[in-house]
Amino acid sequence: MFTLSPLPYAHDALEPVLSRETLEYHYDKHHKGYVTKLNELAAGKGVTATTLEELVMNASGAIYDNAAQIWNHDFYWAGLCAPADKQPTGALAAALSAKYGSFEGFKDTFEAASMALFGSGWSWLVVDAGGRLEMFCGSNADNPLKHGSTPLLGCDVWEHAYYIDYRNLRTDYLKAFWTIVDWDRVAERYGKVVKK
Repeated sequence: MFTLSPLPYAHDALEPVLSRETLEYHYDKHHKGYVTKLNELAAGKGVTATTLEELVMNASGAIYDNAAQIWNHDFYWAGLCAPADKQPTGALAAALSAKYGSFEGFKDTFEAASMALFGSGWSWLVVDAGGRLEMFCGSNADNPLKHGSTPLLGCDVWEHAYYIDYRNLRTDYLKAFWTIVDWDRVAERYGKVVKK
């Protein structure tokens, strides 16, 4: 019923920030594992939903957990690119500066929230239901769609996302994360939301 979305670049495209080995485990094993498990659960429970979004919005328990993890990972991979010294520009940059004082202020806020998240989970930059930029952090598979927000940027802070390269140093992973964010993609997402 559900398939593993293709990785949008080669396994070594994010080096040295994230190694080929990390992507081989994270994408080929963890991400694929959620797809396999969701299909097993869906078949056993007669699930008729045809999209991950339907399951994220309406399912609960293990079906929600696996569907949300697939959605989260698809979104995460699509928002990354080869390392570069890039920053947001245009309307997104202006909105981040208005909300957080500067791009550096946004990064500091995002990193602090990500470090404060206990255990496994995700950190997100979202546009909330009121049209405001906000930070959203959720444990395990929590997804901002479920809370009425539109995600712009997601960061996987489960240890499997970074342990091979950074061991238990989540802060080092977060500092390096900024160099692989595809700010053009994030800006495109933001543009779609503010035009609604």
